[in-house]
Amino acid sequence: QVQLVESGGGLVQAGGSLRLTCADSGRTFSSYAMGWFRQAPGKEREFVAGIRRTGIITRYADSVKGRFTISRDNVKNMVYLQMNSLKPEDTAVYYCAASRAVINTPNELDYDYWGQGTQVTVSS
Repeated sequence: QVQLVESGGGLVQAGGSLRLTCADSGRTFSSYAMGWFRQAPGKEREFVAGIRRTGIITRYADSVKGRFTISRDNVKNMVYLQMNSLKPEDTAVYYCAASRAVINTPNELDYDYWGQGTQVTVSS
């Protein structure tokens, strides 16, 4: 069983940084590709970043490339999202998710487990 809990959200000024953390209390964390998604008010949830099981291969949405970095620690059962150079348009609820898929897919339908989300607000 996978149980995901996000933390690290908050209010930050434009240009600032935040690091989101997603912890899994289960025993099979390394068996899953992990992803970060976000949903802004009035918008659909969108893919932000993904990382394969071993952590070697990552994938990013064009809107965050060069600013966000996803990583994971399979010993601590955690996945991270380092967000730098934040913009007001990054404001959203951020969710981590786990997928049984081999690849780090951007399709939310490929993800089997979801956290409850953490709010990120970037002020201008």
